[in-house]
Amino acid sequence: MHNWRAFVPALLFAVGASLTWSAGKQEAAPLARPLRELPSSIVGVPGEERPLTDVEREVAGVSDYMFRIFRRDSLDAFSVYVGYYESQATGKTIHSPRNCLPGAGWQVVENGTATLSLAGRPVSVNQYVIANGPSQAVVLYWYQGRGRVAHSEYRVKWELLRDAAQRGRTEEALVRVMVPIAPSRTFDATDWRLRREAAERRAREVAEEMLPLMDRALPPWAATT
Repeated sequence: MHNWRAFVPALLFAVGASLTWSAGKQEAAPLARPLRELPSSIVGVPGEERPLTDVEREVAGVSDYMFRIFRRDSLDAFSVYVGYYESQATGKTIHSPRNCLPGAGWQVVENGTATLSLAGRPVSVNQYVIANGPSQAVVLYWYQGRGRVAHSEYRVKWELLRDAAQRGRTEEALVRVMVPIAPSRTFDATDWRLRREAAERRAREVAEEMLPLMDRALPPWAATT
């Protein structure tokens, strides 16, 4: 059997070439309402806006974004970032947290996926455990738009190519939920497991509330037959 990974660079090159070719033909798909109008509380926890700097927004290339810190007390805090792109082309595409987190000083300790529910159907999202010095966190992130939720960067790139060619639309949102793991009380495996599981539960609660909120906020997408 041929190793399919050997063809990935060629596929990604084809995606980039296609987007360059089709950039002038794409239809921008703006949001009906700005992301700042999403609910100010998630899972009952109030949030506070954390604006990006002009440089950060330019680097991210987003059309719109929301970045909030949600805090009830020192032991119940999390952040939600949403970056929306009304169209994507070469040089203006979503930046994967898989690449951005290490650049911000976070090291990936574990990575995998989590299965959540959206309108009664299962969806898969990325689940990471990350560390930066003594700080640790659970991160869930996914790509949402054009009628689907995806976690695989390869699938996202392929569907971006397909939808750009067939429909002239490439709008998409990156949603990232980050929940700090509570500081250690003791130094044993049981304590670590309990602290991590608590952060994972909170991250999944937040993500399952964000999924339908984003579904309603994104531009409509009629499936082709």
